[in-house]
Amino acid sequence: MQRVMIVGAGKAGLALLKRMVETSIMKVVAVIDQNELAPGIEYAKKRGIQTSTKWEPFMNSNLNIIIEATGSNEVMQKLQNVKHSDMMIIPGSVALIISELVEEKEELIARLKEETYKQQTIFNSTNDGMIVIDINEKIILFNKMAEKITGFPREKAIGLNIKKVISSSKLGRTLKTREVEINQEQVLENGLKIITTRIPMIDESGNLLGALSLFKDITEVMNLAEEVTNLKDIQMMLEAIIQSSEEAISVVDEEGRGILINRAYSRLTGLTEDQVIGKPATADISEGESMHMKVLQTRRAVRGARMKVGPAKKDVIVNVAPVIVSGKLKGSVGVIHDMSEIQTLTTELNRARQIIRTLEAKYSFEDIIGVSDEMKMAIEQAKLGAKTPATVLLRGESGTGKELFAHAIHNASDRKYNKFIRVNCAAISENLLESELFGYDEGAFSGAKRGGKKGFFEESNNGSIFLDEIGELSANMQAKLLRVLQENEIVRVGGTKPIAVNVRVIAATNVNIEKAMAEGSFREDLYYRLNRYPISIPPLRDRKEDIPALCERLLQKLNQDYGRNIESLTSQAINQLIQYHWPGNVRELENVLGRAIIFMEYHETTISEKHIPMLQLSRHERKVQENKSFVHNNEETLAVAVERVEADVIKRSLEFHEYNRTQTAKALGISLRSLYYKMEKYNLANNSMQ
Repeated sequence: MQRVMIVGAGKAGLALLKRMVETSIMKVVAVIDQNELAPGIEYAKKRGIQTSTKWEPFMNSNLNIIIEATGSNEVMQKLQNVKHSDMMIIPGSVALIISELVEEKEELIARLKEETYKQQTIFNSTNDGMIVIDINEKIILFNKMAEKITGFPREKAIGLNIKKVISSSKLGRTLKTREVEINQEQVLENGLKIITTRIPMIDESGNLLGALSLFKDITEVMNLAEEVTNLKDIQMMLEAIIQSSEEAISVVDEEGRGILINRAYSRLTGLTEDQVIGKPATADISEGESMHMKVLQTRRAVRGARMKVGPAKKDVIVNVAPVIVSGKLKGSVGVIHDMSEIQTLTTELNRARQIIRTLEAKYSFEDIIGVSDEMKMAIEQAKLGAKTPATVLLRGESGTGKELFAHAIHNASDRKYNKFIRVNCAAISENLLESELFGYDEGAFSGAKRGGKKGFFEESNNGSIFLDEIGELSANMQAKLLRVLQENEIVRVGGTKPIAVNVRVIAATNVNIEKAMAEGSFREDLYYRLNRYPISIPPLRDRKEDIPALCERLLQKLNQDYGRNIESLTSQAINQLIQYHWPGNVRELENVLGRAIIFMEYHETTISEKHIPMLQLSRHERKVQENKSFVHNNEETLAVAVERVEADVIKRSLEFHEYNRTQTAKALGISLRSLYYKMEKYNLANNSMQ
């Protein structure tokens, strides 16, 4: 132990003296101070430590360290001049810091030992085996239960590679995969079967520290489970399971006498245990034969048998199976289903399927045909946009497939299991569109449903909503849509309370929104909200190399629609289609192929040039044919004649513009909303799909 002399017994010297005496980290042999009444002098005398007013007499003793606690440079210099070479002089402040560090170190070591003892106690008191390896697959923890299960001494296991202790260990794989493996079966070298869970140990920064294995010996449990084969034990387990089931269940013995029913059975049949237990299997049957007896006779299960049971003659379906133990028939188990409940559930299922068909997205990116660079770029943009929550704006001419892209984006997003609702903003009147989009509260207007109604945004919460023809929205509806995009909330018609919604908006337009902004018919702030992720879908005339692949896919669809078996198009027909300018895009291509198939003979399987004569006419000739004057029928009233002529004009204009609604409305001098209304009125909407 180091021998120390303290020079200076004031407050600093006293503090150092007390710490050294209390901690025993050094032996204080002398305390020096000119003031014999200094506090350090009195403390040293009480402890039997030599004291003096002079330090010179002690310089020849075996001192290792001199602590200068006076703070005087003169004293320090004198000590430096007379000290031996093997003596060390330390200023009091430095000595105090060193003593504090030593004391803190001792405390930390004691605390570490305490925590280590606690952890070892916890690890060794658990009933689970526990092994921890470092990143080099060396064992750093091996508790008593691990030693007991593996039979490998704990002292030898520490520091060894895990494979040398347990050759079948998969902890090395856990280090590589960083994946948790739960409840994995494993057989040890000593024949014991264990259930183990392997967990990678990763710190907050993502650094791999090692891997942990927790395991139990299930050998005894497995052996015990294999021994439970007698009917009494099976019956006890069956009863616990059966009584907790919501299915109506009955059990009979090998003689066909009832031995067990559950509460669901009593609710369904109206029969109590007294009326069934110990009675023949036919006791619960009102109409039909006993399936229990049939199963006991044939030793084969019966499924889907209909009968009536109980005093109320409940119409049910039963499934009955034999209970066979060690090759011996011990009875049978029957599960009874209420037919009325099944019928109700079937009705609800059919209704749900109808609803789902209107809400789900039907297409994926695999359904989009495109080998051209323009189309590939649009598809890649859409796939990237599907992985983000951003609003997507689909831009392209009518018939290019904007709705197809909307379906695919939804199906490729993390919202694909939620609703996908489609809204044609131009096909619904403004007053109706507001209530359809945002819903309404009870009493909002005459005819409003009691309790109000959810709008499309609420219905598609956590899903996607596709707003087609977004450029046709009125200024009022644009403002309301902007609020949804900015605040993620809606207010129902007639309501005041905001409702939070989480909806992915996919918008589409075939109009020039920038021009509409310049004209003041479209809000700039809404445009910038919608245009966050624009995707331009090229027209067919700019990607004519896609026409052969499109024709192949469209033929498959049209063959199903028309019940035909058209195999292909001739190269001349393909060339003719490629030469055409396609103002109606893919929709027009489908219409052309559809018309060709309609007029083909049933023995024909290939579309040739003669089957698509409309493309052989010049635009001028077609315009002349499509603008023939109309003849008035004298038996018609003026109103009827006007409607007939109006319907014919709209139909011819639609055909002339290849069912491009925007161009048709512009040519007729009416709004797009008015065109949709008149198409619906004259049943021209369905014709556009022919």
